[in-house]
Amino acid sequence: MPRFNVIVLDQTADDPNTYRFIMWADVPAARQSRYAFNSTSTNVSAWTSASTADSDAIKSGAVAEKMVTQRVTAGATLAAIEASLQAQWTAYQATVTSYNPWQRYGSTWDGTTWVVTNNG
Repeated sequence: MPRFNVIVLDQTADDPNTYRFIMWADVPAARQSRYAFNSTSTNVSAWTSASTADSDAIKSGAVAEKMVTQRVTAGATLAAIEASLQAQWTAYQATVTSYNPWQRYGSTWDGTTWVVTNNG
């Protein structure tokens, strides 16, 4: 389970209404190996304040990170911006949970017989 769901990184220099943020989503156990990667870096997140535990979760595939650049309407209230970020995170988490392009990964056919895998 990620420590945070949304982390605001910064505003762009050319437009104070454009923000960069990352979202962290919990990855189902059956697909964590697909999200995992090898890195010798101590910090694998776009967020430089990510803890070792955060980075380890991202490296292992237990947590997926997505960076987004989003322009907000000039004069938008903080509450409206927060609600938008929460809605985007909810959609991202739902996608990570339900989308599985690897469901049949590793299925084979030897010319006679199919061996079909089901990767959760």
